Amino acid sequence: MQKALKKKFWLPVVVAVAVVLVLAVLFIPRTGEESVPLDEVEVTDTTDVEEITLKYGIPIDRYDVHYGIIEPGQNLSYLLARHGMSALQVHKLNKRSEGIFDVRRVKAGQAYATFHTRDSVGTRTEYLVYEESPRSYVVFDLRGDFNVYRGQYPVTWKEKSLKGVLNSSLWVAIQEQGASPLLSLEMSNIFGWSIDFFGLQEGDEFRLIYSQEYVEDQALDSFHVLAASFRHADSTYYAIPFTQDGEELYYNEHGNSLEGAFLKAPLDYYRITSRFSNSRFHPVLKRRRAHHGVDYAAPTGTPVYATGNGRVIAKAYQANGGGNYVKIRHNSVYTTTYMHLSRFAKGLKVGDAVKQKQVIGYVGSTGLSTGPHLDYRVHENGKPINPLLIKSQPKKPVASALMPQFTLLCDSLMHRLQAL
Repeated sequence: MQKALKKKFWLPVVVAVAVVLVLAVLFIPRTGEESVPLDEVEVTDTTDVEEITLKYGIPIDRYDVHYGIIEPGQNLSYLLARHGMSALQVHKLNKRSEGIFDVRRVKAGQAYATFHTRDSVGTRTEYLVYEESPRSYVVFDLRGDFNVYRGQYPVTWKEKSLKGVLNSSLWVAIQEQGASPLLSLEMSNIFGWSIDFFGLQEGDEFRLIYSQEYVEDQALDSFHVLAASFRHADSTYYAIPFTQDGEELYYNEHGNSLEGAFLKAPLDYYRITSRFSNSRFHPVLKRRRAHHGVDYAAPTGTPVYATGNGRVIAKAYQANGGGNYVKIRHNSVYTTTYMHLSRFAKGLKVGDAVKQKQVIGYVGSTGLSTGPHLDYRVHENGKPINPLLIKSQPKKPVASALMPQFTLLCDSLMHRLQAL
């Protein structure tokens, strides 16, 4: 009886001891290991992360960078020689440039940058970068066997709006609003078939929605007009961009193209000094005679455009009259003449087909003239007519099948313009 009781007493004790020993074995930490639960272990990456700042695609923080401007008379060879390159190395780099960049096109006034490193020997130039334009640059990699490649800045477009009233000129009115006055040329190009921009009046009003190109937060003089209106001589003119047949043109609110068969003027934005007249006092001859044209005062060298599509029928010099002049036949009815040119457009010859807004020559003072200007003349069926009164013949309107789409866009843009 006592033996049975002792056995019943020791059996649970033995089992309990065995369980303790098993648990102890399981939870004793192995050599070199922590006995910390996994969710409490802090994991860190000790690798240093270097923040790299790039300029022209080059890690700028690793170099001493010097900036400069190409001076008159300097070229790429001169700049490279200044930075320790031999004539043989310059020649080798020029050969590397072939097909990528013509080194003869390096121009005075453009910016450049050089990237330098220092070592036990001294300062070494590893890159020269030439800023070709506000949008692009050329990298001359001077390391090893040399390399030459082009780069492009990332470009963004920002939408803006503008409203103003003329007190003197459109150029000044836009400038007073803190915008680029070159927008006046954009507007004169768009409305040039509808509005005489040489006859603008005080109180004329313009409204404009446009996007402007930016490179690295620097505004460029590159624009896309998204909608415009111009109130002139008690009429309001609208310009709505719309694409049909793969071509974007500007249309009025009725879907008629603003682009006519003739420009209102053959050059950009300069003042009229003499109008069409049958009796004008000639400043050189000192007597009255007919002046069957319009004189536009402009600096020598100002580009002169063909006011419409046509073919060159005369290109000559008249000593005691028009000086260098070009005559264009546009169709069986109209011809135009451009006189007193300083020079003709390169390669222009009689028989050439020309497009509207194509440069045919440059303002000058050749022939019988007292100063640089353009004498512009229009003949209708062989008779002189006032160029300022010629009616533009618009290009084809918005197709009827596209009118619902155009109307929806037009209403939206006109509402935005009116709300400015």
